[in-house]
Amino acid sequence: MNKDIEQALTNIRARKAWYEKTTRYYDGDHDLAFATEKFQNTFGTLFREFALNLCPVICDAVRDKLRVTGFSIEDGHRNAGSLPASERSEDTQAGSLRSDTRSIWQRNRMATRAGEIHKEALKNGDAYAIVWPNAAGEAVIYPNRAASITVAYDDDAPGRIVWAAKMWLTADKHTRLNLFYPDRIERYISRTQGEAPSLDAKDFALLSSGSGFRVSSSELKNAEPATRNAEPFAIANPYGIVSVFHFANNADLGMAGRSELDAAIPVQDGLNKSVLDMLVAMEFSAYRQRWAAGIEIEYDADGKAVAPFTAGVDHLWITENPQAHFGDFEAAELEQFLRVKDSFRVDMASVTGTPLHYFLQTAGDFPSGESLKKAETRFLAKVRDRQESFGQVWADVMQFALRIEGRGDVRLLTEWEDPAPVGERELLENILLKTQLGLSREQALVEAGYGVVDVKARAVDAG
Repeated sequence: MNKDIEQALTNIRARKAWYEKTTRYYDGDHDLAFATEKFQNTFGTLFREFALNLCPVICDAVRDKLRVTGFSIEDGHRNAGSLPASERSEDTQAGSLRSDTRSIWQRNRMATRAGEIHKEALKNGDAYAIVWPNAAGEAVIYPNRAASITVAYDDDAPGRIVWAAKMWLTADKHTRLNLFYPDRIERYISRTQGEAPSLDAKDFALLSSGSGFRVSSSELKNAEPATRNAEPFAIANPYGIVSVFHFANNADLGMAGRSELDAAIPVQDGLNKSVLDMLVAMEFSAYRQRWAAGIEIEYDADGKAVAPFTAGVDHLWITENPQAHFGDFEAAELEQFLRVKDSFRVDMASVTGTPLHYFLQTAGDFPSGESLKKAETRFLAKVRDRQESFGQVWADVMQFALRIEGRGDVRLLTEWEDPAPVGERELLENILLKTQLGLSREQALVEAGYGVVDVKARAVDAG
């Protein structure tokens, strides 16, 4: 028991600093760098809140394409043609399950919360959902931040979670820790107040659901079996699987996810540096500096030269010496800074797979629709990859929710909004071309947007 607590604390602490960094960069709180310590002292406070923040674009561009439209049953008749009347009961069951999943989805406001989970996973690399019944027996989906949860995978069955842990700080400054197993949920609380970094496994005690009674892990271990089974610190899990679901972004099997900002942060730092250097150059040398020669110089009481003229549109420089000369220095050339800044935008698009026009708007004609499709090929491939990985987790979430509500075991497929939709005219032209090549009438109606159940029913009635 203590071993799992210790491992949970280690995992959460190990990822905490990185989650904080990716969150800061998404929010625009960047690590600013100046050329010299003098510039840091002079401009550090002035530009502390500055950031030309491109990080949200990288995450939001993918999130905007990840919209769950529903769930379907994984069976051999999906998108099939007409079925015999004897098999139409399967269609009725499929329609009922679609209705149930839609009800659970809408009741939990997942149209909004799913986007929050996707954003967390894209931003930090990981996101989690906990599914558990409420007092009425209805399945409730709880989105959770990456920084508060960790999971352990089974080495013998990669991808299967053997236990999970959630840690958070309560209002009275105690740290709560729940361990999720396939058969139970164990609840712990810190004996003392304080943040988690200062705590070890021995600092946690079992949490009673009564009047705050707590016992240590060793006391529980030495107790009689009947006493151990009766302790209210554990909540029974009758469903046989861990009720925590891991959305790992671009991860290896059984590993923590990778943030979409992993490769972007160094480029973002370089972009900020180039812009800060440009601002410093504008402050020091963008204003045209004047000079005068052949004039007498006055000195103050300390022996320091006194500037003879004051620059300004309402000031005239006059001297009685006919040999005096006046001139000015060239202002700083800022075009090179702008070129460097734009080159970092190109680098950002290259390392993240985000189309360049998301970062850099051209001054000329906007690209045509065909050229935009070609430019987004790599980006759309990344979106579809995320749909595949996240879709498997969403299917597991909904299958568990259906099991909670008594629908038994069922295999689901997650349906997504097309990340590269075509116009209605182009869609119908493509379907018409397919029918000329042999596509059945029923399949053509399905691809045109009609429901599978309605198409099958129409085919049976017509037959």
